[in-house]
Amino acid sequence: MRYVGKSFDKIDAQGILSGKPSYTEDFIPSNALYIKVIRSPHPFARVLDVDGTKAMKVPGVEAVFSYKDTPKKRFTMAGQSYPEPSAYDKYILEDIVRYVGDEVALVVATDRRTAERAALLVDIKYEVLPPVLDMHQAIDHPSVVHPEDDLHFNFPVGGDVKRNIACSYMNVKGDIEGELAKCDYVVEGHYFDQATQQTAMETFRSYCYIDTMGRLVCTSSTQIVFHLRRHIAEALGISPTKVRVKKPRIGGGFGSKQTACCEMMNAFVTWKLKKPSYIIYDRYSAAGCSTTRHARSWDIRIGATKDGIIKVVDMTGITDAGAYGTHAFTTTTAGEHKSVVLYNKAIATRYGSTMVYTNHEPGGAYRGYGATEALWPLECAVTKLAKKMGMDEMELRKKNLISAGERHIIYDEDEIMESGLFQEALQKVKDMSGWDKRPHGWRIDNRYRGGLGVSCALQGSGIAKIDTASVEIRLQENGTFTLYTGSSDMGTGANTILCQMASEVLGCPLENMGIIESDTDMVPFDPGSYASSTTYVTGTAAKMAAEELYEKIINRFAKEFNVTADEVEFDGENGLTKDGKHVLPLKTLATRLMARPDTEQMIGFASWGSESSPPPFMISVAEVKVDTYTGKVIPMNFYSVVDCGTVVNPKLARVQAEGGIVQGIGMALYEEVRYTKRGSQETNNLMTYKIPTRLDIGNLHVEFVESYEPSGAYGVKSIGEVVINTSCPAIQGAILNATGADVTDLPMIPERVYNAMNTK
Repeated sequence: MRYVGKSFDKIDAQGILSGKPSYTEDFIPSNALYIKVIRSPHPFARVLDVDGTKAMKVPGVEAVFSYKDTPKKRFTMAGQSYPEPSAYDKYILEDIVRYVGDEVALVVATDRRTAERAALLVDIKYEVLPPVLDMHQAIDHPSVVHPEDDLHFNFPVGGDVKRNIACSYMNVKGDIEGELAKCDYVVEGHYFDQATQQTAMETFRSYCYIDTMGRLVCTSSTQIVFHLRRHIAEALGISPTKVRVKKPRIGGGFGSKQTACCEMMNAFVTWKLKKPSYIIYDRYSAAGCSTTRHARSWDIRIGATKDGIIKVVDMTGITDAGAYGTHAFTTTTAGEHKSVVLYNKAIATRYGSTMVYTNHEPGGAYRGYGATEALWPLECAVTKLAKKMGMDEMELRKKNLISAGERHIIYDEDEIMESGLFQEALQKVKDMSGWDKRPHGWRIDNRYRGGLGVSCALQGSGIAKIDTASVEIRLQENGTFTLYTGSSDMGTGANTILCQMASEVLGCPLENMGIIESDTDMVPFDPGSYASSTTYVTGTAAKMAAEELYEKIINRFAKEFNVTADEVEFDGENGLTKDGKHVLPLKTLATRLMARPDTEQMIGFASWGSESSPPPFMISVAEVKVDTYTGKVIPMNFYSVVDCGTVVNPKLARVQAEGGIVQGIGMALYEEVRYTKRGSQETNNLMTYKIPTRLDIGNLHVEFVESYEPSGAYGVKSIGEVVINTSCPAIQGAILNATGADVTDLPMIPERVYNAMNTK
């Protein structure tokens, strides 16, 4: 192939390096009003009154809005296809605040300094309520986080809000207790994975104005332009035809911008005042007033027979949904399909969690989306089982891994694993890391010990039977092409990938394929960039649209040459007959078509959604050095092999893998959202929330094995999320092999490792 499978620079690389791309803030005009959000200092309180009289006397203040002024229609901030599984439990502003940082009032002024000065003059009276700050005490707590009667679910998700249960899920297959009794080896454990921040470099921001047609236009740093349009229209009670959403360049998302944190407030102000306005979150607001990965507490049991076959996987837990149920149900259910299915010999499985409302920052979407949380206890328990059996932990996984052509017991009857070189990936990572050629735990000197640990992971590719993508490709009058997509390139290189896949069909030079993305007025529907969907779902639609356009171009050349279509060839720039008698440049044809009676704008269009969500696979070996005096863990090497189907762009795929691994290392060793006993967040800035630097990650080694996934274009699967899932359990296994310390809570900070070493 000419483009697919080849490394190309991102099509916007030069612009990024030169500082030319325009982000949301670059579009804000000088006359736009600044919106200052006044936030709650209490984790749980009733707002008795908001008085902006004194603030309104400050020159330059346009308005002060509170719960008295905003529409009383509940919505969800979660960017998901309708009907969303997430609870409709949010107002733009409400007379109850549910966490420190929840929105209380909006001060709108001509500039930021004026708005911030006026905000200090707004008088707010609170009735402080006893907060719910421990997810283990949330159910039937005397305080009900959501006492309102208009909270709405689109369909049953096991919620019981009067008991602080946001939703719940439990799936049982087989006889758990009976099969455990038959197992020769059983291990159990309690594991905790913490809330973590996505920490995109560009914080949340949006800018709204009213266009000449009287419509609300929202420019936002978002992953979900079409979902956001729907949410804004519903929250304001206006027709979606009155709303346009645009996304310029976005400075990272990692799932955080699959949630509409600031846009509803911004849209309300502009629609109310009919003036341009904007919101820009500072780092404190971005960290403490958005969403995090859900904190989860797990109890797990795994049973195996003496020949090393895992027969039972039993995982149950409790999840801190936070103040709102954003993504709570789906992150839990997604984790099941991306964890327990790794081991296909099981004949009894249980997986589930109760998601509870607390007075913490809401949980939301974060790269890995439930799989990261579920694979943490599962893979740690598999390593623990191997230790108990006296078996090599790589060999135990090899015996039990699902293979292509197999069906797991939790799958639907028609669902099988279509592709996957899992055993090949396992062997390759063994060779890369020298797994069979050196000890898995060793003494470096009197102070330091070294260790190796292993972990496997799955993810998905899009959301089966729900999300679809549409792509349009136009032949322009100058002989070039433009691809229109509703997906969002978040810095991943998605636009480059789509252009490669379309250019592969059309044969045109890559520079002749332009791309327009994420503008609800200009592009066809796409749910957005999440669920590892862009390359697999949108990419397949792009290939199909290119194929339709290619056929139209061939037919048009045949008409120009007065021959049949099967006598014509097209190389991306020229049409010619196979006998060589006729040659016509595409540019000439395109120009001709726009200036004659039989004008034709040639367009290829396709919509596609998958019946399945083929999982990419990853296996990693972590090598660490542990300071036995302090418990500090120092990453040395991280070896990974990824099966994401056909690798469209190896350079960009490797960068994706490395980025995900680094985020996983951060979750494993450094990052944690922490609260005081009074419910205030201690880690809402980059001084207290530690993300890894280049000096904290060791050396990364990434390779690929390429299976062929038959359901999508060119055999591709996803890579965006699976790459974050192995870091935590692989490092945990390495610590265990190095020191014997069985660390069960994340992050594995020095004091936890030290304590585990002394209680082993």
